[in-house]
Amino acid sequence: MTRMLFALLLPVALAGQAQPPFTRQYIPVQPFDAAGNQRLLKLFEGLRVADVNDGLDIAGLANVMIMDAGILPMWRDEKEFRHRITGFAVTLRIVPAQARTPGFPSHEAFAEWEGQWCSRKTPEEFARWLSPGAVLVIDAQGTHDAGFCGSNNALNWFSRGMRGIVTSGGCRDSDENILQRIPVYQRRHTRGINPGRVWVESYNQPVTVGGVLVMPGDIVAADSDGVVVVPRAKADVVAAAARRILEGDKKARRSGRTIARRAAPAGTLHGPGGIQRRRPARLLPEANRPDFKPAKPGGA
Repeated sequence: MTRMLFALLLPVALAGQAQPPFTRQYIPVQPFDAAGNQRLLKLFEGLRVADVNDGLDIAGLANVMIMDAGILPMWRDEKEFRHRITGFAVTLRIVPAQARTPGFPSHEAFAEWEGQWCSRKTPEEFARWLSPGAVLVIDAQGTHDAGFCGSNNALNWFSRGMRGIVTSGGCRDSDENILQRIPVYQRRHTRGINPGRVWVESYNQPVTVGGVLVMPGDIVAADSDGVVVVPRAKADVVAAAARRILEGDKKARRSGRTIARRAAPAGTLHGPGGIQRRRPARLLPEANRPDFKPAKPGGA
C-alpha cells in the first residue's frame, strides 16, 4: 500500500520542481585581463619547464598538470632557444565534422563551398583574444589529419602577439612554420584542410590536451622537456617556488665549477668547455727546438 501511494504521489512532486536546463556548463570560466596576464608572465619569465614542474610539486600538483610526452615541439632552436614559450592560455576545441566533402563540378564551386565552411563551421572569432603573451591551446581529440593551423593563419595569429600553439592534433605547412619561427607543440604532423574534416566547437572553455585540463588564462610553459600547465589560481605560489629552485640550481652549478677548478690536478687547463687535461709537449727534432743553439765550429 505504501509503495503504491509513493508511486502515485511521485509524479505530482516532480511536476512541482523546476525543469533543469537542456544543457549546462558546470566548470565556471573566469575572464582574464591584460594587466593580470602581464603580471603573471613576468613572474614566469626565464623559468624552465623543469622549474615550473618542480614548483607544481611544491604546490601539491605533482603529475597533475604536465602533458604527456607525445606533445612535442615541431622544431628546436639549439642556439637561442626560440622554441621555448611561456604564456596565458586561450583555449579552443575542434571536433570531427559530421559531414564530408562532396564532389564539385569545378574548382570555383569548390572554392565557394570552402569559403562557406570556413565562415560558418570554423570561424576564427577566437583570434581576437590572441593578445600579446597568449598561447593558443587546441583540444583536437578525435580529429584526423586536419591541419587547423597552417602557415597563413598561424602567421596572422603570431602577428597579434601570440607566443605559440599547443595542440593535441597537429599543424600543416610545417616547413613554412619552421621558417617563420612559430613555436608549435603538437602530437603529429597533419596535411588536410579544415573543410570537410572539422568544426569549431567552442573557445575559451575548459579543454583537455595531453591528458591535462586547461582553463582559459592558465599559464602554459613549453620547452624541449615538454609542456606544463599552471592553474591561474596557483600561479603566484608555483612561480615563487620555481624561481627559488632555478636560482638555487644556478648557484649550485656556479659553485660546482669553482670547486672543480680548485680540485683540478696539476697539468689541467680551464677552457670554455670546462676542465681539460693539458696535452704533453710534443717532442721536436733537436734543430727545431726553440732553445737549440748550434755548436760553434771546432767544438765548445
